[in-house]
Amino acid sequence: MSTAHDVTRREAIAQYRLVGEAPEPDLQGLVELAATICGVTTAVINIIDDRMQHQVAAVGIQAASCSREDSMCAAVISRPGRVVVSDARLDERFAGNPFVTGIIANVRFYASSPLITPSGVAIGTLCVFDDEVGELSAADSHALDLLAHQVIDVLELRRITRDLAESNAQLEQFAAQVSHDLRNPLTALSGFLELAADSPEMAEAPRAAQSLARAEAAAGRMTAMVTDLLDFARMGGARPQFSDVDVAESVDAVLEDLDGALVETGAQVSVDASEFVRADETLFRVLLQNLIANAVKFTVAAERIPRVEVRLEALPDGWRLTVDDNGDAIEPELRERMFEPMQRGHDADVAGIGIGLATCRRIVEAHGGHIGLDEAPTGGTRVWVVLPRSPRER
Repeated sequence: MSTAHDVTRREAIAQYRLVGEAPEPDLQGLVELAATICGVTTAVINIIDDRMQHQVAAVGIQAASCSREDSMCAAVISRPGRVVVSDARLDERFAGNPFVTGIIANVRFYASSPLITPSGVAIGTLCVFDDEVGELSAADSHALDLLAHQVIDVLELRRITRDLAESNAQLEQFAAQVSHDLRNPLTALSGFLELAADSPEMAEAPRAAQSLARAEAAAGRMTAMVTDLLDFARMGGARPQFSDVDVAESVDAVLEDLDGALVETGAQVSVDASEFVRADETLFRVLLQNLIANAVKFTVAAERIPRVEVRLEALPDGWRLTVDDNGDAIEPELRERMFEPMQRGHDADVAGIGIGLATCRRIVEAHGGHIGLDEAPTGGTRVWVVLPRSPRER
């Protein structure tokens, strides 16, 4: 009957999806290195569950499985630690083992180091052995332990990569559904706005017609943004669609979208950015919108009328964008943390869920750039973004 330890070990092994799979090249390389360092003919990575021992990588023998009762490593895994035996015939744990007696093999020298997961579960061993009596120096014993740790590192990296791929697939599916759910009402909204704009009554209401035109433009930008952000989510932010982006024009579009908030708060935004940068136009606009909206929002939270300055300056190998506000400066020890998801600024009562700056960092890094926080000359917070020039521009 399986013990609680066996069940825990079986569950830990299942997370790595090793049993029954082709040997992992990195694991194969580690067993070859272990055999070379220890000066033996054979090295294996044994994964031991409650019934079987599975050799998932081996050199010197063909990787196979055997019953747990026949396993030499199963005899020591209950008390994990490095084991070195010069002659297995003289060790009571192994003297009657079929790998020693000649029924399966004629092992004499045996050494193993346990494979212990980050959660502390011993799932097997990195084992070296030979059919000649031998010894293992202190340095080689330490190297065997290090290689056993490397085996776990490889398994963990493989597990995390697989889990991330599965998570990204689920996220892509979710993003596609959200995009679909958003585009349908946006398409309907655009259609109604177009019908309203084309109605005869609009000829006698120029201010209403102007407002409808602005609403149509905003709906169009939002539709494009939803589509492009879906593509961004699918790509993991890896391949922005680069073009020459007019920064001043992008800022104007953002200010148009933020017009309601700017009027309501009395915010003034000054812009000195009459250059083109190499960027993804939609993502760059999302970046600007987040930065300017944050500047306004948190300055209002500091009970001041927002004064926001947007500047773009040329660097020898790129561009530096700054957005300054006259609110409260973020303390130096908190600045890096503000770029983590779900982190809030000065005032927890400010609307939002704390993903704006995290989104900004993702966009900037997808462009090969950097983003950070500093104190603004205006006394508030400065957000700075450095974007590289394209090789052609350089």
